[in-house]
Amino acid sequence: MPKVSTEGKTVEEKMAMAAEISKGYFRVGLNCSECILRTFLDMHDTDLPESIIRLASGFGGGMGHTKNTCGAITGAVLALGIEKGRDPFDREDVSERIKYLQGSIYPIFGEMVNEMKEEYGTLICSELSDPFGDFECKARKKNCMQMIAYCASIAEKYANK
Repeated sequence: MPKVSTEGKTVEEKMAMAAEISKGYFRVGLNCSECILRTFLDMHDTDLPESIIRLASGFGGGMGHTKNTCGAITGAVLALGIEKGRDPFDREDVSERIKYLQGSIYPIFGEMVNEMKEEYGTLICSELSDPFGDFECKARKKNCMQMIAYCASIAEKYANK
């Protein structure tokens, strides 16, 4: 897919772009997690191969359609890693690696996930989708598309922190 220019855009504009792009991917059959990771690949300058999207495939439907942790949330965590992830081998000392992970990496990811949980009250796919009845119904799909858009926008917000 083509790269999307975000040059000169405010964080709010980038968040809105991420929301719209991710909804478009859901409409063409990408799962929740793939939508968000694909959106980040479009919006961020990365040397990652297109095939990296495969990493997100198993997280859809709450991890392999088991309705556990929401795929939009896991997709947002994967996507945020593009900008905020670490090279675990950039520090020689094991204690420095751990200190950096706990002091600099986990906090931003945790803050993002907690913001999503605060918005929806849960991170569990079944709890998010069961109120809509049949998993294949239009109302559930519409709700998931809105969650995908929200999670993509929040991931974009944290990528710009």
